[in-house]
Amino acid sequence: MAEQSSVSESIASRHSGLSTHSATASGTLLASGAFVVRPLALFFRVVALVLITAGIVRITGIFGPEPGWASFTFYTVQSNILCLIWMALLVLITVRDLGTTGPRGHSTPSARWSAAIMMAITITMLVYLIVLVPATFVQDSGYVPFSLTDNLIHIITPCLLILDWLLFVPKGRVRGFDPLLWAVIPLLYLVFAFTYGGLGGEFSPGQRYPYPFLDVDAHGVFGVVLRVLALAVALIGVGYLYFGLDRLLSRRARAAAAPRPIGS
Repeated sequence: MAEQSSVSESIASRHSGLSTHSATASGTLLASGAFVVRPLALFFRVVALVLITAGIVRITGIFGPEPGWASFTFYTVQSNILCLIWMALLVLITVRDLGTTGPRGHSTPSARWSAAIMMAITITMLVYLIVLVPATFVQDSGYVPFSLTDNLIHIITPCLLILDWLLFVPKGRVRGFDPLLWAVIPLLYLVFAFTYGGLGGEFSPGQRYPYPFLDVDAHGVFGVVLRVLALAVALIGVGYLYFGLDRLLSRRARAAAAPRPIGS
């Protein structure tokens, strides 16, 4: 009887060990809060790269007979180019990792940089939807929003970067002060825009300011400062929403990956 009991305990112990090991192994694949299937990441990133490129080509007309070189002075185009460079880097790294370490694992050089670039293009989308589009209904400029080109550079590209971050970038790497650092990218653009306009540059014929809410002639210096500050506060708030989501997904992934005893 004692020998039979010992055998039973040994079998139960083995099953328990297998269960714990299995849970840990499967959990490790998603323990960072992101998918680790590189072929899926590569497919998504190649499609994203094509769509981002299409948007930039359409808005700039760079391969046409009369390229719109002035379009490169706008934050929208510059942020899309930043996304193009980043996505091309992600594709190259994913291809490299597929060949060197196999189909399982992450292929993101920096989760913090990924979040920063995602925030930079999120600004493009939010300013378009909240500021620029409503202005077209107030001012009869003849501009019609939500064209294919507009959708590509203002909505589709931001959504692609957000999805890439959600699906394939490890979570829990963003730091508490990062949303403040993300504000540096649009701040640098403001420095460029006011310097360029102050030196006589034109963003479009007769226009020294890239966007209506930055027009000092129309709103005055104080009015523009107020608008920029309000926008900065709102965007930093969105940045902290991303930070909170990063922490939430990280905690949930770790909890899901934790080993569980049999029967739990």
